[in-house]
Amino acid sequence: MSDKWWEVFSYEAVIGAAVLYFLAMLAYFFELASLRTASRTSELATVGASAGVPGGAGAADGDVDVEGPSRRSEVAGRLGLVLTAFAVVVHLVALVARGLAADPDRVPWGNMYEFTISGTFVVALIFVLATFRIDIEWLGPLVTTFVVAALMAAFLALDDAVLPLPDALNSPWLVIHVVSAVISTGAFTIGALLSVLYLVKARSANPTGYLARIPDLKVLDRLSYRMHAFGFPVWTFAVLITGPIWAHQAWGAYWNWDPKEVWAFITWVVYAAYLHARATAGWRGRNAALLALVGAATLWFNFIGINFFSSSSQHSYAEGAAQERSVVLRLAGPVETAQEVGVVVGADDARA
Repeated sequence: MSDKWWEVFSYEAVIGAAVLYFLAMLAYFFELASLRTASRTSELATVGASAGVPGGAGAADGDVDVEGPSRRSEVAGRLGLVLTAFAVVVHLVALVARGLAADPDRVPWGNMYEFTISGTFVVALIFVLATFRIDIEWLGPLVTTFVVAALMAAFLALDDAVLPLPDALNSPWLVIHVVSAVISTGAFTIGALLSVLYLVKARSANPTGYLARIPDLKVLDRLSYRMHAFGFPVWTFAVLITGPIWAHQAWGAYWNWDPKEVWAFITWVVYAAYLHARATAGWRGRNAALLALVGAATLWFNFIGINFFSSSSQHSYAEGAAQERSVVLRLAGPVETAQEVGVVVGADDARA
């Protein structure tokens, strides 16, 4: 099979995964609608019984059929989880095919598009695995909506050609560094979603609908903490251990004051402050949720903002690096090998 075939197959698999995530999102929203219908039916039956409406007492005793909506909501929730799990499998196939589309074969995170589809895969995978262990299926609507939106943005705005990795990225440390960064990013993203839910539910005096289904504030706070406590040591390993080792191998220095290095360290400091505040100052609830969202903001600014707004970063997922390579290839006239190498090395070409 040719590299072009693998590339097309990867695109088709990404689209297929996005469709499955979208269907899962619809199933989760249908589950919420069915739960709300069942709750409304039960309320009407109770009101009718207390008001002495004929047949109201019988309704309160169970004559009103609320089992139908409840059964439909249960089936819809299970269907949403199954579709999400299938989407994760198809998503993995898309990543593998993307790596096989390069010549030579490589890991599928050579540009911003590839890192985005890798990061969304980890978010969905962590959600599916965590659902079987700690029952966070109620987070499904938010996770699937986030993944669908991110995949659409990646496919429509971030797509880039499949190119060989530059020398700075062609290292086993790339695999170790980026895998750990992607895993921690997925955990921090789910933790941020839990923090948002905490803040929203805390402001609601009488939660209804989706907010009524999610656990109470203490459970949300604890789950958010567990996600951040899992992601932080992995992020530490990525930023303070494998990152400097890879930087020394690629550029001859453990620390280069690159914008991405600086912002990755800022993110580490914020999440370290979050965990430290919870352990020593007893921060819980709203303050902890706000600090967690500050960490998420620095994390995603490092991923998105630096890539698009920094012209000095050696870690660039933007299209400028690819354009500079194409300029080198189109140079007219005789060019010495040393000159061409100098142009390539001088470009912001280390896209990691």
